[in-house]
Amino acid sequence: MNTAYHIPVMLRESIDILEVNPRGVYIDATLGGGGHSRAILSRLGPEGRLICLDMDRDAIANAPADSRVTAVRSNFRFIHNHARNLGYDHAVDGILADLGVSSHQFDTPERGFSFRFDSPLDMRMNTSAGESAADLLNTCGQDRLADILHTYGEVEGSRRAAALICAARAKSPIRTTADLNSALKSILPPAAPHKTLAKIYQALRIEVNGEMRSLEQLLRGIALSLKPGGIAAVITYHSLEDRMVKNFFRCGDPHGRQDTDIYGRKPAPFSVITRKPVLPGEAEIMQNTRARSAKLRAARRTQS
Repeated sequence: MNTAYHIPVMLRESIDILEVNPRGVYIDATLGGGGHSRAILSRLGPEGRLICLDMDRDAIANAPADSRVTAVRSNFRFIHNHARNLGYDHAVDGILADLGVSSHQFDTPERGFSFRFDSPLDMRMNTSAGESAADLLNTCGQDRLADILHTYGEVEGSRRAAALICAARAKSPIRTTADLNSALKSILPPAAPHKTLAKIYQALRIEVNGEMRSLEQLLRGIALSLKPGGIAAVITYHSLEDRMVKNFFRCGDPHGRQDTDIYGRKPAPFSVITRKPVLPGEAEIMQNTRARSAKLRAARRTQS
């Protein structure tokens, strides 16, 4: 297990909840450091299969070297495409997705995920595609930027923060974490500036990577990939993610809308296993503080 890259969160709880069938087919939708993948693989027999997805080039190198494993560099939004192309359409026994940013990504300065370092503002999970956080900050309209900070970071004073960013970039482009932190200095509380910065950086990361749109597509792809009786387990780290997963498992729609068929019935693609989310224990949080906001939800695919 590559714990130097990333410590897997709720490892035992998430693998236990999958009820791994030694002959089954499983997908780790977020390979990361490979900890969850290795734990699943340890419970699979010779006929079992594991598919690992991650769009980060660094993460793909952590895939277990095993003939039962297929590693694919891809955004997890395409999970159903890969299940279908590999011959497992509606045939997967279990899917695990840990939505957290890996410790490696946070702790590598040049990735730009953390305000702790003076580094380029990148924040892309896939560093070879899309716009960086710096691109976003220097081109985004002020109103839209304020909406991003409010919606994805729940930043108090989001409009003031957006105005400060726009004022700073008018003098000089914002290229580094130090540039951004300096632009926001006047609104950071002296006692705990990291709390406000964490919310702002979270909001920018979510927007740069299209995380909420990707999560919605992941959830729909999970429903199409699992066989009846198959189990989905998802670990979330903030309220937006958790609400979307909870809604989807409850009624089949990420936004909580439940349709009825012509007979007035409310078909549900899942039967919820976790009525309340599973939380990490105190011992795990002491060992890995990044687990403190994690919530694990799981559900079983129904026949509908």
